[in-house]
Amino acid sequence: MSILTRKYPFSEDIHWLRDSAISSAIVFLILYLLQPFGFAMYPGNKLLAALIFGLITFCCTAVYTGVVLRFLYRHIKPWRIWHEGVAILGMIVFIAICNFLFASYQANINEFLLFLYWALIIGAIITVFSVFLEYNRHLRNQMETLLSNTAEEQKNVVITISDSNVRGNDLTLPLNNLLYIEAQKNNVMVSYLCEGKVTSKEVHSTLTAVLDELKDYENVFQCHRSFVVNLNNITSARGNSNGYQLILKGSQYIIPVSRSFVPKLKSFIA
Repeated sequence: MSILTRKYPFSEDIHWLRDSAISSAIVFLILYLLQPFGFAMYPGNKLLAALIFGLITFCCTAVYTGVVLRFLYRHIKPWRIWHEGVAILGMIVFIAICNFLFASYQANINEFLLFLYWALIIGAIITVFSVFLEYNRHLRNQMETLLSNTAEEQKNVVITISDSNVRGNDLTLPLNNLLYIEAQKNNVMVSYLCEGKVTSKEVHSTLTAVLDELKDYENVFQCHRSFVVNLNNITSARGNSNGYQLILKGSQYIIPVSRSFVPKLKSFIA
């Protein structure tokens, strides 16, 4: 249930006209081009009928968005994923019922309940895809913005990773050049950019010691028991709540994100 209780981003400005136009266009195109739900057997002017259903959808979306969603957005804070899911499902069912009543004003209660059943099933599927696609899109955009801002703030920051050997050489480099650090027995392998090329150096230290040295930089993030990454240099992140895989700038090496670290990664982004 934790994923359903996460905060869901939404715009304070409700674009009812845009949303209504999109919804009505989708209904019109589905009915006129695919002709589902027995619409192909309609003996009258199919173009006109599809346009009417599209108009009903436009009006329903406008009313629901302008009245119901506006009220919910103002009175329920924080707005969470399950709130968005219920709100979208409610709008789909509302549109479906209005269209059904227009098309079947003489229908009996059994036909209405059967239609409502299928409206809920199809609406639930649409809702799940809609909510999570939008949520993941927001996470990607948020990550790009956040990392870009962080990298700009840290462009002059230089870090030192200490070598615990008596004759060891410490590694000093710009923070924005750091890619990732991997634990290897009694050492760590530091991967970083040097003159635009990926370079690696082994340092006698531990991930715990390195994290303690770099504790002031939130973007230096432990994503796995054996890996620490610089989130500033992520170019791709894919996966789900069970785990992510990260690809860093200039490197094709895939860095795993353990399931236990996914919530922390998402909280950093969000």
